[in-house]
Amino acid sequence: MKGKSVGFIGGGRIARIILGGFKKAGRMPETIVASDTSPDVLKKLQSGFPEVQTVLNNNREAAAQEVVFLGLHPPAIAGCLADIRDCLKPVKILISLAPKLSIAKLAQGLGGFDRIVRMIPNAASIIGQGYNPLFFSQAFNRQEKEEVLSLLSALGQCPVVAENKLEAYAIITAMGPTYLWFQWLELRSLAESFGMTSAEAEAAVAEMVSGAVRTLFGSEIPPEDVMDLIPVRPLGEEETIIKAMYESKLKPLYEKLKS
Repeated sequence: MKGKSVGFIGGGRIARIILGGFKKAGRMPETIVASDTSPDVLKKLQSGFPEVQTVLNNNREAAAQEVVFLGLHPPAIAGCLADIRDCLKPVKILISLAPKLSIAKLAQGLGGFDRIVRMIPNAASIIGQGYNPLFFSQAFNRQEKEEVLSLLSALGQCPVVAENKLEAYAIITAMGPTYLWFQWLELRSLAESFGMTSAEAEAAVAEMVSGAVRTLFGSEIPPEDVMDLIPVRPLGEEETIIKAMYESKLKPLYEKLKS
C-alpha cells in the first residue's frame, strides 16, 4: 500500500479493521486521512494508529486521496455522495464497504463517477485473515483490478463475486463471526472451569473449530455422515430451536438489505 494516499470516510470499526490489516502486513499507506462526525471516534482511531490524519466532519479532505474507503452505514451515504462528488477525479478509486447500495446507485449519487469497488469487509481482516468478497464496476481494466486486489491482499482473501450476491455475503461473512464468537468464548470458559488453563482451553477450542470446519466442508464425507461421527450430541434437542433462530433473524435482515 506504500505510495498510495488513502482516505477513510467514517473512522469507526471498519477503518480500524482495515488499518489493522495493513499495519500487520507492514503495508501502511504513506498518507492516511480519516473523517468522521464524532471527535471520540477519531480520537480512538488515532490512539491505535497515530500516523492517521484525522479531520472532523470533512469528508471532502478524505475523498481527495487516491484510494477512498467509504465506511458509512447505508442511510448516511446518500448525503455524503453529493458532498464528495467533485473531489473524485477520473484516476481515483472509491471502495464502498456498505451493503444495499449498488454501484449504479452510488455512481448516480456521484454524478457519474464510476471507478467504484464494492467490498463486504470481514473482521478477521484486522489480522490479515479476512474473507472480503468484492465486485468491480466496468470502469476497471484487468491490470487495474489486479492492482486493487494487490492493495487489498494485506487483509486476507478478497474473492471477486457477482454484485447481486454481496448482501448474502454481508449476512454470512461480515456478520457471521457474531453468531459464533460468544459460543467459543463460552466453551473456553467451561474448559477453564473443568480445570484447563486458559492457554489449553484456547488451543483446544481453536483446533477443534478448525478441524471441524475442514471435516465438514473439506472432506469428501457426506454431511449426514460427518454429523454421525460423534455419538453424543448434548445440544441435540436444541438444534431445531437454534436453526429456527437463524431463519427468523437472518432471512428478514437479508430481505431488508436487498430491498
